[in-house]
Order: sequence, then C-alpha cells, then structure tokens
Amino acid sequence: MIRTAALAHLRDRRLIQTRSVGKSVFYMAGGKIDTGETALQALHREVREELGVGVTGISRLGVFEAEAYGHTAGTRLHMTCFLAEVTAEPAPTSEIAEFRYFTGAEYAAMPEVAPGSLLVFEHLHRLGLIDW
Repeated sequence: MIRTAALAHLRDRRLIQTRSVGKSVFYMAGGKIDTGETALQALHREVREELGVGVTGISRLGVFEAEAYGHTAGTRLHMTCFLAEVTAEPAPTSEIAEFRYFTGAEYAAMPEVAPGSLLVFEHLHRLGLIDW
C-alpha cells in the first residue's frame, strides 16, 4: 500500500494535475507520506516541493483508494486528498515538467490516466465543484 497526500486545487471549475519529469501521465499534486509524518504535513511539504507554493483554506476532501498507477500490478494507493487554495501562482519545480487544470472529460480523454486522480475528478463532479 502506497500512502499519499494530495492537493485538490480548483480554478475555473477545473482540477490541477501535475506531470513529473520523464513521465507521461498527469497525477494529483502531492506525494508519499514519510514515516512519522501526517497526511497534512506531507501535503504542505509536497506542494511546496512540486509547485513552489504553500496551501491555505485546507479541508479534507476524502480518502481515495485505487490501483497505484505505474507500480507493480496489485499495488494499492491510499490517497488522502485535501481541497485547498494556493498562496501564490504555482510554478513547476525541478521534479515537475508541467501542470495543467482539467475538466473531468479532458482528463478522462488523456491517453493515460491515474485511477486515483480519476476518482477525485468523479467525486468533485458529483459535489458540483468541477465540470465534466
């Protein structure tokens, strides 16, 4: 089981997704929770590392479990996702090639999608927070 913390940041009814250097798929901004770290602490650290910004107005969106994309078959993802604003304009750091804001349909139409991200898109759409 891979335990992660993820950022659900919305702009114009779209959800931010990041693509790491050398990867082709877009994922939720965030990453693995280190030993002794809470999901919230990991969220702050990972967002700063990936997008160079802080987060504010944080609320827990939920826990999403799915197949861990890009890992050995059967590896599960346990992702604690937080809805939050960012403290400045995000900018990709050295580990992030790019980021984009997607509607659910735009993300689902990508050649590759991360199952955990897709669950978050579906949940946000059901809540009426993003467009499909």
